[in-house]
Amino acid sequence: MPKITFLGAGSTVFAKNVLGDCMLTPALQDFELALYDIDAERLRDSENMLNNLKHTTGSGCRIRAYSDRKEALRGASYVINAIQVGGYDPCTITDFEVPKKYGLRQTIADTVGIGGIFRNLRTIPVLEEFARDMHEVCPDAWFLNYTNPMAVLTNYMNTYGGIKTVGLCHSVQACVPGLFRSLGMDDKGVKTKIAGINHMAWLLEVTKDGEDLYPEIKRRAAEKQKEKHHDMVRFELMLKFGYYVTESSEHNAEYHPYFIKKNYPELIDRFNIPLDEYPRRCINQIEGWKKMRSQLVDNKDLTHTRSHEYASYMLEAMETNVPFKIGGNVMNTGLITNLPKEACVEVPCLVDRSGVTPTYVGDLPPQLAALNRTNINTQLLTLEAAVTKRKEHIYHAALLDPHTAAELSIDDIISLCDDLIEAHGDWLPKFH
Repeated sequence: MPKITFLGAGSTVFAKNVLGDCMLTPALQDFELALYDIDAERLRDSENMLNNLKHTTGSGCRIRAYSDRKEALRGASYVINAIQVGGYDPCTITDFEVPKKYGLRQTIADTVGIGGIFRNLRTIPVLEEFARDMHEVCPDAWFLNYTNPMAVLTNYMNTYGGIKTVGLCHSVQACVPGLFRSLGMDDKGVKTKIAGINHMAWLLEVTKDGEDLYPEIKRRAAEKQKEKHHDMVRFELMLKFGYYVTESSEHNAEYHPYFIKKNYPELIDRFNIPLDEYPRRCINQIEGWKKMRSQLVDNKDLTHTRSHEYASYMLEAMETNVPFKIGGNVMNTGLITNLPKEACVEVPCLVDRSGVTPTYVGDLPPQLAALNRTNINTQLLTLEAAVTKRKEHIYHAALLDPHTAAELSIDDIISLCDDLIEAHGDWLPKFH
């Protein structure tokens, strides 16, 4: 029986979206959905939830939970990754609280920044184990990575893991509908082109019937900036650099040196920046799950509508050879010509039976490429630290991070890295 393996299947809500989509996809009806998670209780919850869906949808997919990761992977055609190493407690708390002692504040801390660096460093060793298992039991499988930090983890699996990997993020799908909704515009019939790096890809073109919509978008955005709203950072970046960025304002506030500054505390209020947003979300999700659990796990009448997640559409395209277009994270094999070839980039990709074929973009506008490179610097040095186990590259990654470097001295950045290494303890490999 062909197999789709879901690593991190204890993420029950996300498993419902991605695997529920697969259960509703005609071309995937003869697949086994293999579930694996290190949390046995959450794994059982997801198994029960998916069996409820199987009953209500009449899907032909077989649901099976595994306690052995290698057996879950054995013979898989596709592997979907949605793990989080270290969770909210202790690792996310550590990523936020230790930097606070230095006056360094964050919003999400899952991509770059000091929090993103250390999330990478504790996640890459687990991906190394995944890659080792996959080479043994499913060497030809596609690895669909949903785990953040997206760019570095996808880069690792392609460059060092030797596994066919594409990174998938919601921000490309959500970018234009969200922008148009917030500005009171209709996105029906709009043609777009988006490319860059994950969480900092750019809406390069946005037209309708041959007309460039950017002048009207910027006019409305400038007017909206006169009052507080949830997307002020992205609008500010667009009005100053010329283009709208895919990922949210709370994310982009910490990717740049301009917004979260202890010497200019008024910027937090001016741009409506939600400091410590990710820990708040974690707490709300933990509390929400207690209430939601019975609605998913114990609900024999559970239903599902196919979501906007890319995974099932990609698998359908690969199985049927009917092409599907995605915004995918792939290695920069000359796709964006003014970004480093070692980088992972986010570009339009065609998916069919031959796999994932990225499209050529060419040069980004120079100011956008420059902004991307500030984040790529930290990404590549984080990867270097993870692969070589050399502590000096952790320092380099942090010293080159735009937000961290704008706030702290060289000595404080190195001291902060040492404190985080100590605080994370056995969640990290040993560095020398």
